[in-house]
Amino acid sequence: MIAKRTAEGSQASSYDAPQDCPAEKARQGEIILKTKLARAIFFTGLFGGIVSFWS
Repeated sequence: MIAKRTAEGSQASSYDAPQDCPAEKARQGEIILKTKLARAIFFTGLFGGIVSFWS
C-alpha cells in the first residue's frame, strides 16, 4: 500500500475502497495454452501432481 501526504500532513492511502469487479474477471475464468510446449508443460505438471497425490 502506498501512502501519500495530504495538505494537513496526515497520510492518506492511495487504496481507498475496494472496487466492484465481476467474479469471472477476478478469477480470470480460463487457462490459455497457445503453444504445444505450454500445453505439454501444463499437462505434465498436472499429471505429476495427480500421480504424487495417489502414491
